[in-house]
Amino acid sequence: MSQLIPLYPRQPVPAIEVPVVGGGTWRLAEQQPENFTMVVFYRGFHCPVCTKYLGDLNGKLDDFRQRGVETVAISSDSAERAAQSKGKWRLDELTVGYGLDLDAARRWGLYVSGGRGKTSVGVEEPALFSEPGLFLVRPGGELYFSTVQTMPFARPNFSEILMALDFVLKNDYPARGEILDHHSV
Repeated sequence: MSQLIPLYPRQPVPAIEVPVVGGGTWRLAEQQPENFTMVVFYRGFHCPVCTKYLGDLNGKLDDFRQRGVETVAISSDSAERAAQSKGKWRLDELTVGYGLDLDAARRWGLYVSGGRGKTSVGVEEPALFSEPGLFLVRPGGELYFSTVQTMPFARPNFSEILMALDFVLKNDYPARGEILDHHSV
């Protein structure tokens, strides 16, 4: 089992590639956004909070594209469960990746939880799955922004992220939190 590894702004993020609902493979290394790739890790089909969260994102994808941000949502779900998420949650515009390896999730700093039966929507949790995270990655593969969570609740608001992007892009705002050793400052 690999340990959580903190990621730092202005440093390369781990490589990642996952199959996507509808066919094909999404690879971070192949993304060529104008400004950022937004990688949204979600818990999976069993998560009722993910339903609303990804639905909100799906409705704002054009707003993100207008700011030069391309987006993917990824879970450790199976192909079948990811397809259910995309279809039942009406994520018609969102690229949905699946099959995230839990060691890869840990390399991204994500937390992993064990299943505890059926959720409030009556769907069985997988034996193991990753908890949410959101990352903005520069076109060269460097981390700009990240947030990881141990719970499904109180996730970053996509409207607020859009407003922050407006400020960041207008002011060429640098990535923050990049100091690895306070003794070198």
